[in-house]
Amino acid sequence: MMKPKKENSDKRIKKEKPGMTGKDKWILRLYVAGQTPKALNAFANLKKICEVQLKGKYSIEVIDLLINPQLGTEDQILALPTLVRKLPVPVRKIIGDLSNTERVLVGLDLLPES
Repeated sequence: MMKPKKENSDKRIKKEKPGMTGKDKWILRLYVAGQTPKALNAFANLKKICEVQLKGKYSIEVIDLLINPQLGTEDQILALPTLVRKLPVPVRKIIGDLSNTERVLVGLDLLPES
């Protein structure tokens, strides 16, 4: 379950895995609007995919646009929830609750399009 950390002054959650290098590190941002069922599902689905596909090579940053709406402008967020792959480049975006695992893998460029 997605729970915000109280000590973050800008209300962003960072989940870092130890031992990552810049070469194999995946930086993912999940933009949500509150802890809605769709947002919680998107986070759970993303975490499950990352644990299977990117074990120890990823960080997830959850950004709640209800708390900090200005943070969505950098990545030009138009719909929620939206996943943004910051690294590796190029930047990629996936909109929705991430329940279609195959679509997410293709969108993240972890699986070739069939």
